[in-house]
Parts: sequence; structure tokens; C-alpha cells
Amino acid sequence: MKIKHIIGLIGWFFLAFGLISASGCNENGANGPRQVLIHTSFGDMVMELSDSTPGHRDNFVQLVETGFYDSLQFHRIIKDFMIQGGDPESKLASRSDRLGSGGPGYTVPQEIRSDHLHFKGALAAARQGDQANPKRASSGSQFYLVQGRSFSESELMGLQARVNQDRLTGKNDFGYEEGESFTYSPEAIARYSTEGGTPFLDNQYTVFGYVISGLNIVDSIAAVKTAAGDRPVAEERMTMEMIN
Repeated sequence: MKIKHIIGLIGWFFLAFGLISASGCNENGANGPRQVLIHTSFGDMVMELSDSTPGHRDNFVQLVETGFYDSLQFHRIIKDFMIQGGDPESKLASRSDRLGSGGPGYTVPQEIRSDHLHFKGALAAARQGDQANPKRASSGSQFYLVQGRSFSESELMGLQARVNQDRLTGKNDFGYEEGESFTYSPEAIARYSTEGGTPFLDNQYTVFGYVISGLNIVDSIAAVKTAAGDRPVAEERMTMEMIN
């Protein structure tokens, strides 16, 4: 099953899908969480990585520091949903090449957390679908940035009920403590209703960071013209560097 389908299941858009960062010094001695500057043709974004998902944070930092992402494409773009990149095969791909299955040769164990939500600007790991990947391990390099849309409180309550029902029936038990139920806080409801996002992905994919500057760049990339396979007609490439 190809990773280009970050949902990997039939009916991805209707799939019942804050970010907490530790303070203090990072491993380089700088204050606060690690931050990544991503350069695009539309401008720059800054992404802050969560210390609550250390496996994904450390893997991403290593890839950025070794130049893994430089010249890779955002190879899958769906307006009002997300922009996806990180396939190393996109660096030298022709227009006829199919993208979405490449990676560094390993996966990262899931770090799904019920308090890491898919607000607009969320940085999350792509993965294969549940049938091929029941432990929901993340792609070693492919990621997506959420654009999404706004959701009403009633829509969020429906998604919340679905998540809790799935947990009771054993369909989804990731990101919870024993006996815990999933609840959208008033702050989360307000943020989803104003900024938007993709709450139907909550508790199903590892969110490990957030865009803290240049969020409008996500909108610009999401608006480009796409062709078959949600691939942009004009190549949208990236470079990255650690800034903290």
C-alpha cells in the first residue's frame, strides 16, 4: 500500500480523524523546543517540534540536519485538507513517475497523543493505512501540514462521540491513558471553529509539531493547480534548516 495515501483507507475525508511542548534547553543548548525553517517558492515557514513526541522530533531533526529534505517536492496537495512532502523519490522524479511510496528505509513508532490535535498548521507524520500497518507506525520521512476547514461545535461533538465509541469497541485505542475518554476542550472547539483543521484525523496520526510562523504559506501552496494523483502541475520544492 502506497504512503501517498496518508489516510490509506476508503473514504479518507470522512474518516473520524494543543500541542504541548516542553520548555528549557534543547540538546544544542538553545532555549525552548527545536524549530525548523522551511523555505518554499511562496515564502518561509517556521515549524516548532514537540518535545512530547521525542522519537519523531529527533528523527526529523536528523533528517533536516543532513539535508534530506532539500529539493524534495510537496508531491500531494489537496485544498482544504493538507499539503504532503518528504518522499525522497520526488527529488529527481519525472512528471510520469508515481510518487508517495518513498522513504529513508525505516518507520518511526507511533506517538499518537489525544492532546496533539490536527489544527490548521499541524505537522504530522504520513503513514500506511491500518490494514497494512495496524500499529500505525509513521513514515520515516513523509509528513503533511494541515490546512483543513472550520468545523462547528456540533460537528466536533459528533467526531468526539465516534472516537470514544471506537475506543470502547477496540477499533482505536491509541493516545489514551487507561480509563480516559476523549473530549474536545472549549479552547480546541474555538480553535477548530475559527482557524480550522482536520479533526477527523485526531487520534489516528502522530502530530509532532506546528507551524508557528508563515501559516499563510500553507494556504498558498494548497491553492496551486494540481493534476492526477493530487500532484501539483508546477513543482513545489522545499529546503529546510534548523534555527533552534
